[in-house]
Amino acid sequence: MFRPTALGGALTALATAAAGVFIAAAVSTGPAAAAGTGTGYLHTSGNQIVDSAGTTVRLTGINWFGMETDNKTFHGLWSSNPWRGQLDTMARLGYNTLRVPYSNDALKPGATASGINDFVNPDLVGLSPLQILDKVIDYAGGKGMRVILDRHRPTSAGQSPLWYTSTVSEATWINDWKMLAQRYAGNPTVIGADLHNEPHAEGTNPTATGACWGCGDPARDWRLAAERAGNAILGVQPNWLIFVEGVSCPSGGLSNVWDNDPSNDEDCGWWGGNLSKAGEFPVRLSVANRLVYSPHEYATSVYRQSWFDAPDYPANMPAIWDRYWGYLYKQNIAPIMMGEFGSTLADPKDRVWLERLMAYTGTGVTGMSFTYWSWNPNSGDTGGIALDDWTSINTTKQAILQPYLIAPTGGTGPGGPTGGPTGGPTNPPTGACTSTYRQVNAWQGGFQGELTVRNTGTAAVNPWSVTWSWPSGVTLGSGWNATVTQSGTTVTAAAPSHAPSLAAGGSVTVGFTANGAASSPGTVKLNGTGC
Repeated sequence: MFRPTALGGALTALATAAAGVFIAAAVSTGPAAAAGTGTGYLHTSGNQIVDSAGTTVRLTGINWFGMETDNKTFHGLWSSNPWRGQLDTMARLGYNTLRVPYSNDALKPGATASGINDFVNPDLVGLSPLQILDKVIDYAGGKGMRVILDRHRPTSAGQSPLWYTSTVSEATWINDWKMLAQRYAGNPTVIGADLHNEPHAEGTNPTATGACWGCGDPARDWRLAAERAGNAILGVQPNWLIFVEGVSCPSGGLSNVWDNDPSNDEDCGWWGGNLSKAGEFPVRLSVANRLVYSPHEYATSVYRQSWFDAPDYPANMPAIWDRYWGYLYKQNIAPIMMGEFGSTLADPKDRVWLERLMAYTGTGVTGMSFTYWSWNPNSGDTGGIALDDWTSINTTKQAILQPYLIAPTGGTGPGGPTGGPTGGPTNPPTGACTSTYRQVNAWQGGFQGELTVRNTGTAAVNPWSVTWSWPSGVTLGSGWNATVTQSGTTVTAAAPSHAPSLAAGGSVTVGFTANGAASSPGTVKLNGTGC
């Protein structure tokens, strides 16, 4: 299914899943969760990802694969757990981002999705892979989740060391990316492109044929290819983030330990995991503040790298991560979003590895972003967060990840703001709105809440604005799903630019954190009309 190592050994896929029990309770998070996934499109600032208002956002997500395989759609749609139920669980556990691997086969006209339980998921029957992806994106967006698209394979047959093959050209790779960028233009749930999964070495030095970094050969230099594809995408959708993985060996070739020539040997890492040359040879994009480096990192269940058996393990690991990719974050060069990392945790060393890796990423919203591999239990060399029934949860893995997860908040799809006709402001008649409030969390000196306002009038409100009052001494900390400000005791939540209209019958949920004693919003109004 995936994941040969930097040494080129393909691993046999084994059906494994660790024991666990179903987690039914909602995730409890502290005030850091207030950032959610932010408002509007995202961009970068130094080593941070920020939203349209400049608020720091940390992507704490998960991979749901299948669209890159012969099924051409998400795995687990054959199970008894409906597709919406699986996304509900991901969001409830605290995963705020979904990374979706695909192959170019799934994008072809006439591509057919298979492996769907038509009794459990009747709404997916007869849809194309892209139409199913549309539905998943819409529903995930309604839960406040973000989506990253990952070109995982040129074809469903398997991964490739280069971004093109004899049957899938570079032009096809780029044109398909441009098509996706155009398809989801204007939908800020989809935040960017992971250009090609796990570029890696092929052949032995000095006659390397795999992906290099900084070697200058246009046919093999992944850094140059990432610039070509990234800039083509930004020409269509300048708001997207461009996620660039590393290589395995910067030369693009495997070390030949039998040639007795140490000059041909080099330090190699995981496929897609070696960004050691990115500082010297950075990816140059035509739009500033769009680049995110995205290494992959694995444990012994994928391959037993030499560092796992070093006498100073696990104390040696931070220096290894620093060398391959962590320096980019620590030197404030660019954000890091670990696109894949995972393990079965069958080896005790792997549990230590996962605990130390998560600690290395940092806590709170300023830590490194990540998408765990994977939701799927049928990932042969890692297993998943879901167990074999696609409903129960591996509680051992979840417990390690939990302190670093920042649950999604707000939402811009079903259940969140809904679009309506454009035009000038339209106020509903008096009494044509309702409001409900939910306190999400509280701590000493502050609290987190969600105010939902529904337009019960017969016309759209465009642009919408919600106001409420707080007692003296309660001050705004942060807000999302709107531009939230405070003047005196009055708080105003103005419509974001990507969702200015609140349709008749539509609702919007404004999330916030506040300082002071927990208080319900008072005198709630929609464009000046009391609710």
